[in-house]
Amino acid sequence: MRYSAEKLAIGLALLALFASGCGSRGEADKSNAAAIKGEDNSQASSNAQAGAAGKAAEADRLHPKVIFETTKGNFIVQLDAEKAPATVENFLAYVDSRFYDGTVFHQVFKGQGILGGGYTPEMTEKTPTRPPVRNEAHNGLKNLRGTIAMVRMSERIDSAQSQFFFNLSDNAMLDHRDTTQEGYGYCVFGQVVSGIEVLDAIGSVPVEDTHQFDRKPVEPVIVKSVRRVR
Repeated sequence: MRYSAEKLAIGLALLALFASGCGSRGEADKSNAAAIKGEDNSQASSNAQAGAAGKAAEADRLHPKVIFETTKGNFIVQLDAEKAPATVENFLAYVDSRFYDGTVFHQVFKGQGILGGGYTPEMTEKTPTRPPVRNEAHNGLKNLRGTIAMVRMSERIDSAQSQFFFNLSDNAMLDHRDTTQEGYGYCVFGQVVSGIEVLDAIGSVPVEDTHQFDRKPVEPVIVKSVRRVR
């Protein structure tokens, strides 16, 4: 915008110079001034469009969206690479490699959260393809209803890999409090922006306790695919 404003100022200065000439050149001067102003307006419009396109591209980069297609319906998650860049990069790498396709939500805690990202319908654990990611729970994002966060080992701060969970309610006890293993918290890196009712439906399925997991869905809730929306 500064560039177009400077051009407009130059145009106004030229207009004043032309207006100080002989009366016989008045109409030509007005015509020249109008042409200059028109060029300035056109340049300003082009700059504005380019600026808007640049902001949109930056928004796409910092806040990409993914769609979860499940046997209970679809929902869209907007990620926050501005606050959790390493976590989002890690998650999208799994998305792009289709690691999550055909996995299940393996634990459902009604009214609290649902866990996924690491098991097949046969309850076989998938081997992560990437090293653990740095825990960015200190980023200020809270474990509020509808947010997605990383699963990690309680005894290791930087141990999250492919598994994630969705908060079905506000879970302040999972937020970052301090730098201890227990208090570091669980990194939030996105928010459901469409289809929260699907999460609620998943959170209401019948569950059972098994030797492998507590609160395992009786019937598998399958993630058919996770894809970038944009």
